[in-house]
Amino acid sequence: MKKFFKTLLIVIMLVYLFAPLVATFFYAISMDWSVTLLPRGFSLEWFKRLLSEPRFLQAILRTSAISFMAVALAAVLIVPSIFAIHVYYPRLEKVAEGLVIACYSFPGVILAFSLMNTYSSWGLPMIVIVVFSYVVSTYPFIRQGTLTSLRAIHAETLMQSAEILGASQWTAFRKIILPNIMPGVFSSCLFSFSTLFGEFVIVNLILGAKFETVQILLRTTLSKNGHLSSAIVILYFMVICLLTAFAIGLTKKQKGLNER
Repeated sequence: MKKFFKTLLIVIMLVYLFAPLVATFFYAISMDWSVTLLPRGFSLEWFKRLLSEPRFLQAILRTSAISFMAVALAAVLIVPSIFAIHVYYPRLEKVAEGLVIACYSFPGVILAFSLMNTYSSWGLPMIVIVVFSYVVSTYPFIRQGTLTSLRAIHAETLMQSAEILGASQWTAFRKIILPNIMPGVFSSCLFSFSTLFGEFVIVNLILGAKFETVQILLRTTLSKNGHLSSAIVILYFMVICLLTAFAIGLTKKQKGLNER
């Protein structure tokens, strides 16, 4: 009986989570679903129209470009700093943990207005401000992935051994540490990319509708065509699922290698 209730609870939870997505999918492939209980007619016309729409393709490219730039810059800045703190300056771990809390403490609205008020007088392009705000947003994900990988390979021991054998700190980090932690770093970068891909508040407040990303396009389309906006949601969900599955696969692969 107890097992039955556990199974029933899991089923209810899955239905609760996936019912809206299933309904959105059916709405995206229906020709009309306004006055009837079930959709009338099914077609992929909305997906075809969306994929042939230059505006949608441009939004995908803009979103991908700004997210990729932010994740790449974050990896270059955060990974070496986390490595240095973990191996050489462990007393700064508390500071790094405090930065993680700070990243989660500031809502997107407050962060956007703070950045605009601080850097608007500097003459910096607004897109640069968005990229650096995204770098701050990805810090908790990349830090955790990097730190977990460093602990798994015992980075302190590897560095000590490499330095005893005559390698410089930079050479040891580049040729020994970095290749071993790369799967974990890459998976955390993918998780960060998928998070930034769906970000709306910061880019909308700082850049506005002139820089139309996927989320801004979705908001604009929602008031005009529900079928088309549903198709955007489904395609967006598929992209995020693929990125997440790829990141999970890399994480499991690294865990298997570490266990060996």
